[in-house]
Amino acid sequence: MEINVLNIKGQETGRKVTLNESIFGIEPNDHVIYLDVKRYLADQRQGTAKAKERSEHAGSTRKLGRQKGGGGARHGDINSPLLRGGGRVFGPRPRDYRFKLNKKVIALARKSALAYKAQENAIIVVEDFDFEAPKTKDFVAVAKNLNIEGKKLLMVLPEANKNVYLSARNLQKAECIIASNVNTYKVLNADVMVITEKSLESINGVLG
Repeated sequence: MEINVLNIKGQETGRKVTLNESIFGIEPNDHVIYLDVKRYLADQRQGTAKAKERSEHAGSTRKLGRQKGGGGARHGDINSPLLRGGGRVFGPRPRDYRFKLNKKVIALARKSALAYKAQENAIIVVEDFDFEAPKTKDFVAVAKNLNIEGKKLLMVLPEANKNVYLSARNLQKAECIIASNVNTYKVLNADVMVITEKSLESINGVLG
């Protein structure tokens, strides 16, 4: 599959790039996509939720009433889960939600996500560029020139670029990532991907 290379003004440069069929041309595997997205979202969870249980509450351990004959449920001290202000039964505890996937499964999921974007014609290849200074209006102008203004945009750069990153940071629907950090969730979450020429080479090197 060949794609025209554009400049940041939205004009054709006269060059074309061929998308690697072993990455962008495979049959997507929905199950591995599900697994990798689930892994990514689990990694984002802090896992710091905590509720006090009966033994962790401060309060007297004196038995409040007789065991039988009270007409209600039996309970012991004031920290009983049956009472307001008492401990919680099986409350959440700090835990790590992360889980492991094999490298080949993660790679297949990323290829599948990129293949979906290729099928949807949602990939734009631009020549390498840089901004003289971080300006949001410059990034907005690029999106407007590429006719993708208002869409969820994922800009893939070959390496960290402070000016481009800071220019996109204030835009709710735009995100910049490095080619080596391309992941399944962010690819699928974007309406359109803008990939620079060097970034495409990096993706081919990592996944090809």
